[in-house]
Amino acid sequence: MAAYYRLDMRLYQRVERVAGADGAFTVHTVDRFGRLGALHARKLAVSSGYYDLPNPMGIPGEDLPKVTHYYVDPHPYFGMDVTVIGGKNSAAIAALELWRHGARVTLVYRGPGIPPHVKYWIKPDIENRIKNSEIKAYFNSNVVEITPDTVIVETPASRETLRNDFVFAMTGYHLDFEFLESMGVRFEGPDRQPVCNQETLESSVPGIYLAGVILAGDRTNEIFHRERPFPRASDCARAHGRTLKKI
Repeated sequence: MAAYYRLDMRLYQRVERVAGADGAFTVHTVDRFGRLGALHARKLAVSSGYYDLPNPMGIPGEDLPKVTHYYVDPHPYFGMDVTVIGGKNSAAIAALELWRHGARVTLVYRGPGIPPHVKYWIKPDIENRIKNSEIKAYFNSNVVEITPDTVIVETPASRETLRNDFVFAMTGYHLDFEFLESMGVRFEGPDRQPVCNQETLESSVPGIYLAGVILAGDRTNEIFHRERPFPRASDCARAHGRTLKKI
């Protein structure tokens, strides 16, 4: 889409703050070399996602360099003792791929089993690997401490210390509420959903429109339900009586 519509993309730049008001916004940015910049716009569409901020576990050792909240590639973990924390789609996929590429995988999940909403082709695969003892699983359990060489797991029966080289903490992510609130966007209810015009997607701040997972507030899991899609940034333009045009 970016190429088709010849969108002006400013990649590897972070928005530090937004100033101004409807019709005259200034977006202050910084690039990966620390150089400051500014963009000017009459309207803003914010569709920033939520993967930048993983949910912390609040346990000793979670800041060790062997712990990550992002799974990318299984190959560096061949022959390693790897613990995957979580039991939903991301955790199941990571566990399966790591096992298939030679890692010794242990899955630790606070729930009683693999949840029913895990993708239909992933759920039987991970359950069969667990059933066949190819992947070790601890359900109704929590990792309570991480050390350089171990993870300590609180299970219903006892506290166990497991050998460990790497930890994938697939504990979910959350919105950058602080950044959104800095622009004046208001939230309401226990799920902290943004105050938003349901027809135009305009937020509580005139001229600032919201799209994507931001609209879910803390209910970010709903963004992945195909039968309940959330609006995209292009929907903001259409709701405002505009269309994206190729130039």
